Amino acid sequence: MPSANQTLVRRFFGETCNQGKLEVADEIFSPDHKYHDPSNPFIVPGPEGMKQLVSTYQRAFTGAHWEIEEMIDAGDRVVTRWTGSGTHQADLMSISPTGKQVQVTGIWIHRFANLRLVRTPRRTLPCGRTLCRNKWG
Repeated sequence: MPSANQTLVRRFFGETCNQGKLEVADEIFSPDHKYHDPSNPFIVPGPEGMKQLVSTYQRAFTGAHWEIEEMIDAGDRVVTRWTGSGTHQADLMSISPTGKQVQVTGIWIHRFANLRLVRTPRRTLPCGRTLCRNKWG
């Protein structure tokens, strides 16, 4: 049976990312949530930042979908290995659309306090922006 923290992560991927229900971020992210990703330094703290992040990818990729591959519950942290996919149809951080189907795997280590996500460092595997530019272009 999934823990309460795993349920929140599943809501994030299922409802916020895949169904586009950005308002769910207000329920699951703390007001001071920090998202750590060197390729996305513009993300503001809190639920608004996560809405901004998700909508950036939803706009850039037609049929954007995030699949949870594996979750490990570690008390106040949940490690999630995920795969994101979609067709690159619009600008993404100065990468012009290619029309290609793209698949990226990542790992997020979500930290929780009081049943809210408070910190999310991202590690994308193995496709950094330069590699993706070559892979997509």
